[in-house]
Amino acid sequence: MSPAINPEDPAAQPTSEKKGGWITIPFILATMVGLSLAFGGLFSNLEVYLIEVFNIKRISAAQITNLVCGFVSIIPVGAAILADSFFYCYTVIWISTLISSLGMLLLTMTAAFSKLRPPPCEIGSNICTEPNKVQLTVLYLSLALTVFGLGGNRFTLAPMGAYQLDKPKQQGSFFNWYIFVMYVCIILSSTVIVYLQNNVSWAWGFGISTAANALALLLFIVGNRFYRQLKPQGSPFAGLARVVIKAIRNRGIKLSQNPADYFQDQESKAPTLPTKFFRILNRAALKGTEGDAGLNGYITKSWRICTVREVEDFKGLIRLLPLWTSALFVSVPLAIQMSLGILQALTMDPYIGHNFKVPAASISVFLFIATCITIPLVDRIFIPMWNKYGPRPITPLQRVGIGHLVDILSMISSAVVEVKRLKIARMHNLQDQDNAVVPLSMFWLVPALAFAGIGEAFHFPGHLEFYHQEFPKHLKNTSTAVISLAIGIAFYLGNALIGVIERSTDWLPNNINKGRLDNVFWVITVIGGFNFCYFLVCASMYKYRPIEEEEVDDAIVVNKE
Repeated sequence: MSPAINPEDPAAQPTSEKKGGWITIPFILATMVGLSLAFGGLFSNLEVYLIEVFNIKRISAAQITNLVCGFVSIIPVGAAILADSFFYCYTVIWISTLISSLGMLLLTMTAAFSKLRPPPCEIGSNICTEPNKVQLTVLYLSLALTVFGLGGNRFTLAPMGAYQLDKPKQQGSFFNWYIFVMYVCIILSSTVIVYLQNNVSWAWGFGISTAANALALLLFIVGNRFYRQLKPQGSPFAGLARVVIKAIRNRGIKLSQNPADYFQDQESKAPTLPTKFFRILNRAALKGTEGDAGLNGYITKSWRICTVREVEDFKGLIRLLPLWTSALFVSVPLAIQMSLGILQALTMDPYIGHNFKVPAASISVFLFIATCITIPLVDRIFIPMWNKYGPRPITPLQRVGIGHLVDILSMISSAVVEVKRLKIARMHNLQDQDNAVVPLSMFWLVPALAFAGIGEAFHFPGHLEFYHQEFPKHLKNTSTAVISLAIGIAFYLGNALIGVIERSTDWLPNNINKGRLDNVFWVITVIGGFNFCYFLVCASMYKYRPIEEEEVDDAIVVNKE
């Protein structure tokens, strides 16, 4: 949101013109590999660790997991603001990685030292010792450090990697490899590391994740001499706040129909009037009595005035708000399904054959596998066929809408499987046994997770494409952070929904064999149906922003006159 930069200003220039290029990408990808292994090794099995090691009740463990995952998705917004406003991306990344390394080390200590965790439950008894205050303090501190560290990296490392390359085609290739390697690492951590945690020891499993995180920090620092680093240019959120403040301050000034009465941005070829949409904000760009316009009517003290472009950027975000709210409820079913699905898996037959036991947390790997398989199929087969035989090319919102529908199918599948699981539990009189294993293979959960993965392959890239395309040109770097924010809020909404259901019904007891988890899935299915209808209304009313012939989406804008 800052004004155009004078090319003669040394502070506006990159610190290292000759640095960057493909030589930096192995360091970036290696760092991401270590962080992804640490992320997957922790969050894939955190719910099971809380239940089996810290003796935390099952529903509470699911809520804690959702809370932690929500923080990991919200913190990137703050990290992006810090990177844009005060620090280099490099600084934010290495500090965040150091913090996550300390958090993972502390979590590993809770698994390695018996005094940092409660004693195990008595075999054949429901009597379990709850963790004391010291043990809970160490646990929550380790989770907090890990969450803040990993959250600070999630949407900062990728933009820094893109900064190293000059051409959009090269940047696109980097993002493809980045996403592919990230998903492969999550699959590996959700299987290999989770297996070690459940079958060898939790200390070894967390220790490997800690080592991967520390190695990521080392490799990232080693590559420092090759990185191209850009100076912070100020957060776009400051400009958004300025629009609101100036609109309130100028509320007594009458609107004008003369473009000369409004502050214009230096990039504007000719004075323009702000649009009539949300006219109350137009006062923010009016020239008042500040006396801060230059000789050409352009800004000289950016915090004291707003330009027409900044006002229109703010209006663009307002237009996107209804569709963004629909994205919140797309992620709520996924958040609930991931946590409650593990509770289902814990009470189902985990064996392949007679000897190989699959960890309950590893069942979620089928979601990532389905996403990895579906994305190239959609990109190479589905979209080309749609564009060739359909009435018009597929739009990002249509991809999101397909994802909505597939998510609903996922929740229906989860509910049907739970109906079958509860029926078998009643047939074998297992309701009175605390979370007894039902003789039904956990792989009955795979179709629901596969549907969820297919839905994510449609709506997640669709959201990325839509927000990148529709965000104002000067705010495109924040589009991924906004998506992350929606995912984080969705985890909290899922937590709140679980809490309401737990307090108002008997569907979610600690022993889910006595509950009605199927009713929870049916409720979420209905909510998803209403959200899909809401999305259709918002999408039908939305008008796509005209695509400019040439847009410059660089971190630094330089005038060449």
